[in-house]
Amino acid sequence: MHKTDLIVVGGGLVGMSIAYGLAMQGRQVTVLDEGDDALRAARGNFGLLWVQGKGYGNAPYASWTRRSVALWPQFNALLQADTGIDVHLRQPGGFQLCLSDEELAEETRRLAWLHEAFDGDYPYQLLDPEQLKARLPGVGPGVVGACYTPMDGHVNPLKLLRALYAACQSRGVEIVNGLRVETIDRRASGFELRAGAQRFSAGHLVLAAGLGNRPLGAMLGLDVPVRPNRGQILVTERLQPFLHYPTTYVRQTDEGTVQLGDSLEAVGFDDRTSGAVMSEIAARAVQCFPRLGEVRMVRAWGALRVLSADGYPVYEAVQDSPGAFVVTCHSGVTLAAAHALRLAPWIAGQAEEPGIKTFNLARFDGKSEVAYAH
Repeated sequence: MHKTDLIVVGGGLVGMSIAYGLAMQGRQVTVLDEGDDALRAARGNFGLLWVQGKGYGNAPYASWTRRSVALWPQFNALLQADTGIDVHLRQPGGFQLCLSDEELAEETRRLAWLHEAFDGDYPYQLLDPEQLKARLPGVGPGVVGACYTPMDGHVNPLKLLRALYAACQSRGVEIVNGLRVETIDRRASGFELRAGAQRFSAGHLVLAAGLGNRPLGAMLGLDVPVRPNRGQILVTERLQPFLHYPTTYVRQTDEGTVQLGDSLEAVGFDDRTSGAVMSEIAARAVQCFPRLGEVRMVRAWGALRVLSADGYPVYEAVQDSPGAFVVTCHSGVTLAAAHALRLAPWIAGQAEEPGIKTFNLARFDGKSEVAYAH
């Protein structure tokens, strides 16, 4: 029997951010990770720190997202101090490129709503084609306009995951890979987990296993309504720097490659690539930046995002199992700073977080399956 203070199930961006934050709170943490066979959302993350448009119709989510991105410089400094790893944080602002008048009108409406929800404290600009070309030389004539906010940025998501592993290890977190949790039992002293021939016990438990949270939650009598959504990404050969801002469709990395993406596919647990979808992604990218029509693609992959029934995070302190928490979201990079610096202290009982109360499971009572069907 392995005994520890707190177990985090899930070694992706969400689980490792929380484990890092808990370690900074002085907690003894063990992370149980299924390993590289798991459906890691981090593999398909575009690396955006995105505020623009998020939380339309849901002011608490807009505020939580914005708060996390504002915390990223502090979070990045802590990671670098602990590991020396540069995750290439850049926060120059970001552009939502619009390829039709309808897209531009919809994005404008969303930003106007958010501007009002923040009582005018939500900076953004609407750019016509000429203004956009002055900011993004090389943008294509098919782009009818864009929305820009100075709040957005980007990082290298795989380097972030590596940094989180190294930072956790530097702070004494035990990481056990290659284990699938098969049972969770409540005990007077907390929780006992079985994974293969191994047993683990802890007074506190955090389920942060992405799509695995549904079966794991069921072991505690919970319905955690999460579903997969596939995203595909194409990567070009390395190019001279030409794109110094992130956009929702195209992002140039710190290594010079260009990532193309933004597909949203309800295909169940199929994380393969699709020629038809990749063609659409490539065509849209070339419409945004015609120079990409002459470059070589060197990699492509598909990965599964984690979406709740309404698309927003789940932050649940389980009432029937004191000491247990459920955490899931689809913005593991954007929210990593808040998970480490705000959510982890809440889990550790060191701070209140009234802004996340709307993200508990009670909001799905009696309607989770209806929403899930869509």
